Amino acid sequence: LPSQQKGVGMDEPLVDAEGFPRDDIDLYQVRTARHDIICLQNDHKALMKQVEEALHQLHAREKEKHARDEAEALAEATSQTQSLPQAFAKVNAVTPGSPASISGLQVDDEIVEFGSVNVNNFQNLQNIATVVQHSEGRPLSVTVIRSGKKVHVGLTPKRWAGKGLLG
Repeated sequence: LPSQQKGVGMDEPLVDAEGFPRDDIDLYQVRTARHDIICLQNDHKALMKQVEEALHQLHAREKEKHARDEAEALAEATSQTQSLPQAFAKVNAVTPGSPASISGLQVDDEIVEFGSVNVNNFQNLQNIATVVQHSEGRPLSVTVIRSGKKVHVGLTPKRWAGKGLLG
């Protein structure tokens, strides 16, 4: 409210003790200013309500998205463990500098495919030895399970300083 209205705010009476309009202030100006302030306060309340509703929706969507992401991650993890193929051998040693070491094979890798050998046709380690002898100098596709994930390794059996063609 304009300062010349002698400290009349939003709540002071606009009539004197006998109920007549006060003559020390511009009543029209005070009433107009009060009306404008009340309209602005109502607009402010409406906007704050919209902001609050938007925030609630935003947080609800975020919560749903988080729950969906967790469910997807869980489903993916369970489907991955189910879809891992059966291993038929486990790597218990890799000689440093050997063809096996250079290819990236690691101790505790579980072999699920070694060239043409897999869980369905594997009988004994002689199967692998045969594949290795027939593949000297040619890359073999080897699939292993490492830390619960399927990993493909390219292994080329060849003569080296150590024993055998793999190490």
